[in-house]
Amino acid sequence: MRTALVYHEDMMATRLLWDDPECEIECPERLTTALGRLQQRGLEQRCLRLTAREASETELGLVHSPEYVALLRGTQALSTEELQALSGQFDAVYFHPSTFHCARLAAGAGLQLVDAVLTGAVHNGLALVRPPGHHSQRAAANGFCMFNNVAIAAKHAQQEHGLHRILIVDWDIHHGQGIQYIFEDDPSVLYFSWHRYEHGRFWPYLPESDADAVGQGRGRGFTVNLPWNQVGMGNADYVAAFLHVLLPLAFEFDPELVLVSAGFDSAIGDPEGQMQATPECFAHLTQLLQVLAGGRVCAMLEGGYHLESLSESVCMTVQALLGDPAPPLPGPMVPVHSALESIRSVRAAHAPHWMSLQQQDSAPVLSPSTCSPEGRASPPLPGGPEFKAAAAQATVALSPLLDQLHLCPTPPVRTAVALTPLDTALVLPPDVLHQEASSPKEETQAWASVLGFLGLAHHRLHKALAKDEAVTALGEILCLLDGILDGQVSSGLAATPAPAAAAAVDVATRHGLSRGAQRLLCVAVGQLDRPSDLADDGRTLWLSIRGKEAAALSMFHVSMPLPGTIGGFLNFALALVLPLAYGFQPDVVLLALGPAHGLWDSQAALLAALLRVPAGGRVLALLVEESTPQLAGVLARVLHGEAPPSLGPFCVASPGDKQALMHLRRQLESQWKMLQVAAPA
Repeated sequence: MRTALVYHEDMMATRLLWDDPECEIECPERLTTALGRLQQRGLEQRCLRLTAREASETELGLVHSPEYVALLRGTQALSTEELQALSGQFDAVYFHPSTFHCARLAAGAGLQLVDAVLTGAVHNGLALVRPPGHHSQRAAANGFCMFNNVAIAAKHAQQEHGLHRILIVDWDIHHGQGIQYIFEDDPSVLYFSWHRYEHGRFWPYLPESDADAVGQGRGRGFTVNLPWNQVGMGNADYVAAFLHVLLPLAFEFDPELVLVSAGFDSAIGDPEGQMQATPECFAHLTQLLQVLAGGRVCAMLEGGYHLESLSESVCMTVQALLGDPAPPLPGPMVPVHSALESIRSVRAAHAPHWMSLQQQDSAPVLSPSTCSPEGRASPPLPGGPEFKAAAAQATVALSPLLDQLHLCPTPPVRTAVALTPLDTALVLPPDVLHQEASSPKEETQAWASVLGFLGLAHHRLHKALAKDEAVTALGEILCLLDGILDGQVSSGLAATPAPAAAAAVDVATRHGLSRGAQRLLCVAVGQLDRPSDLADDGRTLWLSIRGKEAAALSMFHVSMPLPGTIGGFLNFALALVLPLAYGFQPDVVLLALGPAHGLWDSQAALLAALLRVPAGGRVLALLVEESTPQLAGVLARVLHGEAPPSLGPFCVASPGDKQALMHLRRQLESQWKMLQVAAPA
């Protein structure tokens, strides 16, 4: 099995023993509801189930002081009155006689997960734990957190497994200041946190939660804070933060392991966060992280206090870890003004530290905390009347959305390939289908005839399809495309003779549209021209990667040269292709690697893996038959959900690549809002 689920029923034991409206939301039902939903959906059964162990006191000492560990050990013998008095010495904390045992299990679960991933027993996993950990500090409990589970796991990975670069992604709605304090001077850990901030008016009310807090000493640039200064952030805002801040830095950092502080109070319906990101968004975020570190992603539960929203978001995260396609994101993908202000601020704060952010002008801007918060009401305190009223309103608003949230049926076949000339040399996962079926010969010949009737511009394409081997290959391509559009196959990979490549892409595009695809994205790399008579009606977005000049020939036809460096390629993928793909929201993606495409195998694999996310897995990749078996094999594996290989050491984009990207962004960002990295003036 490729995904671990780490859990222990004893973690449900700790609960609030007195009346405390602020703390009552951290309850055992958070785990029972999430685990029950995983079982109901059949997801737990697909994971390797690991029973959590207790972390030893030596392991806890990787992060916490001996005195603090002894203090928590002593809570086991305290009366309820003594527990309440001790709890009052900390901020938003309650103790229970089982707290020490539960907290050791929560920390131990993270250690087990990291060990399983780094020894190769599994590829990734989720530790379903409580109490959470990311607020906990060296000698202090804080915000429901006892031991800092993720920080302990990171230290363990460094000391026991010899890792030198660890990425921690904290998507909980509260700032994980505990993690920040522990690693703020450590350049071997890159910590990224987004959090509700409200210009410093939201808990934990810290100036060091703002964008200008970038780390200390040798760790400057390795603490990345993205403050949300208003509620209501949604899917577009979260994805934009990943594309324009986190992923550029992460690829430059090149982590060996990704740890996720997976708090789901950042999801829709949660009264703590008051955000609008739907559960599906966490499948997208998870899959975007899986292109890093060879797919070694370890998620550990933090917050999340609306039980329905929490359980659905947990399911989406586990589905993504299992490799299932991410469901499409509902609604328009347009980041809000406040989110773009925050993204601009964090990019400006980190441009001095990261080459990947120096591709654009990063003139100093006001930090979000310097904006006037006058006129803003303070957020309601947890447990108070206003908070309960907000929670009730959130439940009413969330109910119809969750009623409409149906997990997209998993296609019977995740990946199918039609690569007859290359099959004998391919090494593929055992459940990849080697397709032998083909569309009827009459249908493929009819499409060839269509090209013949379209005039002189298509005469060469018509001739290329006249040969038997080209007709056979086209039949296999159309059969694969039909399977994807019918929901029988998630993704596919096919080969065509090089002389017929342009014709095959032309016919596949027209066939997809005729079969009901409302939005088809074609990423054509190499000697593959866009059909001149293809309607520019918004149903097709054509990205041509081969031209000598960068040009937006229309909103739906973009051409640019292939970047010549790793940095240039990453800029092109993260700052152009993915924003356009998310803005377009395609039904299916056609990734065509034509003659002289010029991509390295690792670049092609990364491009396919990234496109798989916004497309919900519905990607048909086309190769020329002269491609190497190595390229075909790596593409089939990433379409199947495996992580792409590393691109190698980062090098900055060339001046020409930077200029081409900036030129295209200036032309297109008024129409494609996901391209924006700053709020319009």
